[in-house]
Amino acid sequence: MSVTTMAGARSRAAAGGGANRWVVLIVLCVSLLLVALDATVLHVAVPAVTEDLRPSSTALLWIVDAYPLVCASLLILFGTLGDRIGRRRVLLAGYGLFAAASALAVAADSPGVLIAARALLGVGGAMIMPATLSILRAVFPDRRERATAIGIWTAVAAVGAATGPVLGGFLVEHYWWGSVFLINLPLMAVILPLGRKLLPESRGGCEGPWDVLGALTAAAGVLGVVVGVKRAGAGHALHPVTIGALLAGAALLVLFVRRQRRRTHPLIDMRMFARPAFTTSVGCIVLAMLALVGLELIAVQYLQLVLGLSPLQTGLRLLPLTFAAMAAGATGSYTLARIGPRRMVGWGFVLTAAAVLLLVLMGYDDRPALLTTGFVLLGFGLQTTLFGAYESMLSEAPAESAGGAAAIGETSYQLGAGMGIALLGSVMNAAYAPGLHRVAGVPGPAADSAANSLGEAYRTADRLGGAAGDALRTAARQAFVHGLHLTLVVSAGLLLLGALMALRLPRRMEHPADLDARLGGADRPEPAPPAEPDRPRAAEAAAVPRARVDGGPAARLPATRRARAEPAVRRHPAG
Repeated sequence: MSVTTMAGARSRAAAGGGANRWVVLIVLCVSLLLVALDATVLHVAVPAVTEDLRPSSTALLWIVDAYPLVCASLLILFGTLGDRIGRRRVLLAGYGLFAAASALAVAADSPGVLIAARALLGVGGAMIMPATLSILRAVFPDRRERATAIGIWTAVAAVGAATGPVLGGFLVEHYWWGSVFLINLPLMAVILPLGRKLLPESRGGCEGPWDVLGALTAAAGVLGVVVGVKRAGAGHALHPVTIGALLAGAALLVLFVRRQRRRTHPLIDMRMFARPAFTTSVGCIVLAMLALVGLELIAVQYLQLVLGLSPLQTGLRLLPLTFAAMAAGATGSYTLARIGPRRMVGWGFVLTAAAVLLLVLMGYDDRPALLTTGFVLLGFGLQTTLFGAYESMLSEAPAESAGGAAAIGETSYQLGAGMGIALLGSVMNAAYAPGLHRVAGVPGPAADSAANSLGEAYRTADRLGGAAGDALRTAARQAFVHGLHLTLVVSAGLLLLGALMALRLPRRMEHPADLDARLGGADRPEPAPPAEPDRPRAAEAAAVPRARVDGGPAARLPATRRARAEPAVRRHPAG
């Protein structure tokens, strides 16, 4: 066996931490699946929670929002902490906290306890999400293999978010609302020991003390922006609290950026944002999530309130979107290698815009073939876009900053979701409300109440009864469908804007060696080992079970370039 081949084996063995890297990917994806499920699984359980715990309207809002608010605000903090103290360490701590918070939620007997449990779940989720992506970056140093891994990772995220309502509806229908949290416990009981045994430890080449003040500033800034965006989406865009939260959050984020630029050892290397591919990828993630979450929310209302489907039937109708996303993730690596990031992300946006315009044909009657076709195109197009954007963003970031880059990507994901609800929800409300103030026989107060939402309009119509109630119900359905069509057109315009933005991405998928040379090395360079001591180390690496011994791009590089191309991953003993 040549020295070059043995060096490649040593690199792959190190990257896998002694375990097959595809097994490591399975562990990471199961972790992400739990976090993605918990983001949406509670939505269909809200009526059961309300009946059992009797929370106030404010407490109910916090029960739903505590998880995403806390999670989004702490992503940068824990992502950069993992770069410093070890991503595996942060991930395992996140597992433990997520399990404990799930147990607390199952046992919750008051709104306050459930809110606290949801907040702790958000902390655990913020520890898990960036760590999974940054460990993936380290375990797959070869860009082509990493593209395949990212495709699987993004597909799992889409599956978790889409199947959350289906699973939640099934559990609430057959058991009690606490069962939506109970499912986390057996999975965590399996994944925690597996993670300790299989996951490799990795950290960035960061030096100097961790900037605690900077991390807290970023957390507070993101929290302010997310709170403001969520309040705007709830119809309080001009409320002083909303404006104050947005301004305070933006000011804190500006202070965070200025602080990072001045520090010798920043939490996040702001030079990443000077790379067009990195900033463009982040923007594409925001736009893709804006379209996905905003449209999904409106589609759920359409399916339930206009077509009269149950929550479980609604979830099943959305499954084609999930399957299409899985297919896009499975073929993403091949597509990226064939057409490059620019065309992949751009055509993904175009395909999604076409799907959205097709859904404009939705009306008052159920058209399953049209809906299925539209959802398939929507899922495939959005997943293609997210795949290309995440892969480009992560590959543009040095491996030493993988945790910070992953946190930025996940934060943009959360912000895009919040902005989608706020922006598209505002368009929907602006088109829906005026149509309810011109219904004959409906008093002004009743029309004002019906203008809040389609569900409220139905309840108002039931209270009115008679011809006035029937007229209000018909007018509300017509106004909602009109608003839906307008929202879809606006969404298509935003998606086409994303296609134009994608023109700033690289035309082709660069070879790992080319990317390493352009970035100046991913990790701290280490001197090449002397020839004689290298032989027993290579033989030891070759003997590692399940490690591939076939060389690779890193093995073909000169020694000094290979040291830069290999991520700073070290073996961690089992247990």
